[in-house]
Amino acid sequence: MMRLLSLLAALLVSGQAAAEDVTVRVTTPAGEPVAHAVVSLPGALPASPADVVHEMAQEDLRFDPFVLVVPQGAEVVFPNRDRVRHHVYSFARDNAFELELYGREQERSVVFDAQGNVPIGCNIHDNMIAYIRVVDTPHAVVTNADGVAVLEGVAAGPVTVWHPYANAENNRLVLDAPADGSTLDVTLDVHGRR
Repeated sequence: MMRLLSLLAALLVSGQAAAEDVTVRVTTPAGEPVAHAVVSLPGALPASPADVVHEMAQEDLRFDPFVLVVPQGAEVVFPNRDRVRHHVYSFARDNAFELELYGREQERSVVFDAQGNVPIGCNIHDNMIAYIRVVDTPHAVVTNADGVAVLEGVAAGPVTVWHPYANAENNRLVLDAPADGSTLDVTLDVHGRR
């Protein structure tokens, strides 16, 4: 019995040691940082979704944030903080929805059950565009203005870098995370950058 407990303790400690932070820096071929890229590593979602509020606001006639990453099954709230009404929609194949006209200080919400990319628009203001990336992993973050994303406490594995304007198959690259814990530098060619 003691031998079994020792073995389980060793496995637990070795599993914890394998988890570390993975830092990814995404730049263009010219060396400019790429903000709004979703960086993810594989992992199983918990059986019950975390009690987290995901929000994509309408403010100053734009969506904020421009790119939002959420786990599959998450609810996203769409508050209107503008003085005008909006009609938010998506024609995404498995996550299509329509939130008909609603005004300032009102909000609507949508649950995203299918993994994939969800382009968001406003039927009244054509220049309002944003993206929701629905993932099947708890290990996903969006790069900041410096093009950096940090995945905390994860095991090494294939890193996926997705951007709505990436010039790559399915708008993404898949690379191996460095085994030594150093920063993974990714060059991503993007068009129409925001």
